[in-house]
Amino acid sequence: MSQSVKKIKMDELLHLMDTCNTPLVINFWASWCGPCVREIPWFEKNVQEMKGKKIKLILVSLDFADEFPKGIAGFAKKNGYRSDIYWLNETNTDEFCPKIDKSWDGTIPVTMMVNNKKKYRKFFGQQIPEKRLQLELQQLID
Repeated sequence: MSQSVKKIKMDELLHLMDTCNTPLVINFWASWCGPCVREIPWFEKNVQEMKGKKIKLILVSLDFADEFPKGIAGFAKKNGYRSDIYWLNETNTDEFCPKIDKSWDGTIPVTMMVNNKKKYRKFFGQQIPEKRLQLELQQLID
């Protein structure tokens, strides 16, 4: 399966977060980030296992512009990623990071979980171990 990578601006991503009517998990990552690459399979597996709950997982790549789209798509395909993948078309971390969370300083991986129906937003400023991820996904939907 070939993986397509869509380009997105931060304002578009924020709009998606604000209007999504299903629980949403947004994981910010890059192909060169070891902890990012280690946790993505946990996200995909655990969201897939909860597919009856209709959680949407979006992987937002912060790879460099010269990797878009071929490098990111090739990496995703090689690693078997099945989730929607976006490439964040932004360069100024001082501008876009605080729009997700004021505490985000640009380090990755980070994750934002959103459930608009229950007014739930939670930011994770580091890799989430798989056992904790399972608990956090449960909180997102309960």
